[in-house]
Amino acid sequence: MPTVKILLILKQLNMTAKVRQMTSNRSGRPVANQFVIYTDYGTYFQSYDSVIALRDNNGKITLDDYYWDYSHTTSKYRNEFLGEGIADTRVKIESGEYKLADLN
Repeated sequence: MPTVKILLILKQLNMTAKVRQMTSNRSGRPVANQFVIYTDYGTYFQSYDSVIALRDNNGKITLDDYYWDYSHTTSKYRNEFLGEGIADTRVKIESGEYKLADLN
């Protein structure tokens, strides 16, 4: 549902979006329920029905305060989206470099 919600909001603001399903590094095949959404504002990572992260056009990262570390699968593809491991992400949250907010 968040993908639809994001797309409806963007349409109201006359903004565009493009959705890409993530692919497996091992097989190269599309991964179910893992999406990157490109918008005029920035790039979102969505896992299943939840928006997990936003990288705005200035490179600032915002993570959903509840879902950012929700499951093994979400974490795996969040790490891929951010290009880093969980330890780096935790340090950046603690330092304030990454913000936590309700993205859903």
